Amino acid sequence: MAHTAKQSLDELSRPGPHEVLRGDLALVGMPGVVFTPKSGLGLPAVAFGHGWLQPPTRYRGLLRHLASWGFVAAAPATQRGPLPSHRLFAADLRTTLDVCTGVRLGDGAISVNESKLALVGHSMGGGCAVLAAAEDDRVKAVATVAAAETRPSALEAARRCTVPGLHLAAGQDRIAPPVGHAEAIAQAWGGSVQLRSLTKASHLGVVEGRHWSDLLLDGHAERATQRLGRALLTAFLLRALTGVKTYDALLQNDVRGAELSYGRGPLTPRLSASS
Repeated sequence: MAHTAKQSLDELSRPGPHEVLRGDLALVGMPGVVFTPKSGLGLPAVAFGHGWLQPPTRYRGLLRHLASWGFVAAAPATQRGPLPSHRLFAADLRTTLDVCTGVRLGDGAISVNESKLALVGHSMGGGCAVLAAAEDDRVKAVATVAAAETRPSALEAARRCTVPGLHLAAGQDRIAPPVGHAEAIAQAWGGSVQLRSLTKASHLGVVEGRHWSDLLLDGHAERATQRLGRALLTAFLLRALTGVKTYDALLQNDVRGAELSYGRGPLTPRLSASS
């Protein structure tokens, strides 16, 4: 049964029905973390890109949340220095999808469907997710939070992205102001797209806990931003990768604290009767 926007927000901001396992990508040759449902075959998968200087552990709650809703969620811990290569990090995100699809996880009880892959990222990781998606036909959806421009340009890469895109801009962002970053990427997007402004969010609102980089960057961890981000990302990924329509109202309406700023085309492709 379809939910209202408020019902969807309340439900999707809480953990989903699946028990969650945590793993280490280093076991398959790449530093990073992976969270999965306890079991399941043919699952959707998400590769997550961290922000500048941020360890993936600062997104542990988000990754765990996605896994509780049925996704394999993996985050590489590469390019964490002060002068990261955006091109190489984008390649690492694509490699992370390779790992998810090519390795049986959870003692063989978990596998990923190659037709259900998405990229998500925060800040620099958001820009790199766009770079990766522009070069990878397997990717079916892209989502970013407080996306930052990259070199090569995520703005230029966005023109080649024809899959659905959801971009969450931080309204109080002084590191990557929406006008020159998330908003520009959304307007250049080659496919259906939605831009939402998390009006009270800072650049670091989506991260968790404390880290020495907080002294260099603007903002801090914010519960309200995390709640909104988790719900919107989960609704979008469920719709785009699995066809679940229950939470469409959340994607179609303004939500308090997450105003719909820009949209073009249906956010997700229409599904056939057999989907």
